[in-house]
Amino acid sequence: MDSMIDVAIIGAGAAGVGCGVAMRDLGVADFMLLDRAEIGASFRRWPAEMRFITPSFPSNAFGLLDLNAIAIGTSPAYSLKTEHPSGPEYADYLQNVADHFQLPVETGVDVQGILPLADGSGFEIETARGPIASRCVIWAAGEFQYPRRHPFPGAPFGRHIGDIRSWHEVEGDDILVIGGYESGMDAAYNLAMLGKRVRVFDPAPTWESTSGDPSLSLSPYTQERLRTALATGRVELVFDTAIERIEQDGTGYCAVSARDQRFHSTVPPILATGFRGSLPLVANLFAWNERGEAVLTPQDESTLTPGLFVSGPMVRHPGAIFCFIYKFRQRFAVIANVIAQRLDLDPAPLETYRRNGMWLEDLACCDDACAC
Repeated sequence: MDSMIDVAIIGAGAAGVGCGVAMRDLGVADFMLLDRAEIGASFRRWPAEMRFITPSFPSNAFGLLDLNAIAIGTSPAYSLKTEHPSGPEYADYLQNVADHFQLPVETGVDVQGILPLADGSGFEIETARGPIASRCVIWAAGEFQYPRRHPFPGAPFGRHIGDIRSWHEVEGDDILVIGGYESGMDAAYNLAMLGKRVRVFDPAPTWESTSGDPSLSLSPYTQERLRTALATGRVELVFDTAIERIEQDGTGYCAVSARDQRFHSTVPPILATGFRGSLPLVANLFAWNERGEAVLTPQDESTLTPGLFVSGPMVRHPGAIFCFIYKFRQRFAVIANVIAQRLDLDPAPLETYRRNGMWLEDLACCDDACAC
């Protein structure tokens, strides 16, 4: 095993690159980012027509950070010249950030496991290339590469959104979409714009949620596109209808509800059933609550395994969901501050994160109520 490094960041997506910049700002001497594919690989797997639902706008000169930026002084809107980037465009932005900050990224490294060292000094990271020793680990492996393909019996008869490269490749004129949150509505919109008839199924009318938190209700961008799709007359929203299985017969496929309602299509249904995330790959290193969420300290550290941190859309705290970039980027400095203490580094360089709205410590302030 090579000598021990200070910090290993698992994943080179938005969270991983953002944490890498924080490590660089902090002055960590010896750290690396590990990814089994390439920088921003998950974004490059998005359907070609999928766009960011959060808008990008260059506003650094006025003390505001682009909602999709993961580093101070950068802006996807400025570099990409677009307000709602595609996945590949955003991956290019992440590559630009990694290059600009000269981040030590190692691609093609498949992390197979993490073992805490018996003496408590750090971790042994098992990879296909051999073990890597690190004092601290930041798990930032994301979610999109881990689709929930088997949420109910017969689900393999369908096609998960995470496996679709473009909506142009979907055949048929009558499409069933199972799941009515962001990805399901994105599918409905794009398919309707291609002239297809779409039926969207969900146990609850998610499109009617009045929450001010876009983690709990559809984003304004999605609501706007949904209105456009509904105006075509080709989209039907079927709520109070939980699909519990898919069956195949001689003429196509049937999505069957809990009340034994049967909805037929000649082509495989689209599964907008979400993503299970990457944390189950190291499930033994975390305590888990009744909702299936990893239990973290207020500093996003495993309560079971000190020195192991989580960054990205998997982070949950009571009353706070960090599944958007503009949310989870506010935790980079929180993690970096703890690591500064562990490595006996001066945390003063992190104060710029606080001044730029990228350091959220007080989770009691996370209230989604809006006056109007």
